[in-house]
Amino acid sequence: MNSTPVSAPTPTNWLSIAVLGLIWGGTFMVISVALRGYGPITVACARTTLGALTLLALCVALRRPWPRWSWRLFVYVVVGALFSTAIPFVLLAWGQQHVPSAFAGLSMAAVPLFVLPFAHFMVPGDELSLRKTVGFLMGFAGALVLLGPGIFAAGSGDLVALGRLACLAAAMCYAISSIATRLTPAIDAIVLSAVGLVLGAVVLIPLMLLTEGVPTPTATIPTLAIILLGLLPTAFAALLRVAVIRTAGPSFMTLVNYQVPVWSMILGALILSEALPGRFFAALMLILTGLAISQWATLRDLRTRVTT
Repeated sequence: MNSTPVSAPTPTNWLSIAVLGLIWGGTFMVISVALRGYGPITVACARTTLGALTLLALCVALRRPWPRWSWRLFVYVVVGALFSTAIPFVLLAWGQQHVPSAFAGLSMAAVPLFVLPFAHFMVPGDELSLRKTVGFLMGFAGALVLLGPGIFAAGSGDLVALGRLACLAAAMCYAISSIATRLTPAIDAIVLSAVGLVLGAVVLIPLMLLTEGVPTPTATIPTLAIILLGLLPTAFAALLRVAVIRTAGPSFMTLVNYQVPVWSMILGALILSEALPGRFFAALMLILTGLAISQWATLRDLRTRVTT
């Protein structure tokens, strides 16, 4: 999608990574605030629609090149859109009605690990190695610790247990979306993000109208939270992500994965006064260690680029 040579990360790249970690780590706290005034489908729909309108306007203003559509491109874009916006946004918003925002943020740390088994079967040349398998198993153990023993109550309809499963299911959706994006034929990255959000809005708008009706403005803070969700983590962060990948490369972007769960726990505890059980810290350690093991080659290459 862009042939610009990747250079060593600049101070601007490092700052961008820090900002992205904070934005995406704080997303779950903002979702919790938005849910105080709106239903989960409305939160997901408003976030997606506002982000879509913002990125579409930017595509027009920046005169981004629109692709020549083929059935293959269309299928991958639709799959990517459903599993990166519509489905996980609803799962997270619904799940966060019953679990702390810190839990949702910790769940997202498992996304790169869930990518591994999907990539093994769907991406040529990206098969599981012994190192990746060990990293995946350790991260998966962390996910089980995060779910906790109460997860078995999900079968009897326990909402807390179901909320935990919804957040982990959202992480798996993002993993599927990652694979679809990797297999998508050449298309401008900003256009791809915009089209994905538009397709997500097409799905979520009628779903919202059927289930929760036309939203009516409630308290100011939840309304501002929804606007913030659409503009920062959904639109602005997508543009910043593209800028970092184009200048410093996708390997450098992996550093965000280590920040998001930490920020989600810090902000959830400090701002929302959420309790942080010991298993959260144990799960974080296992998941991040598994992530580091599975991405060891990537981190090693990045270290070489930074020091040379």
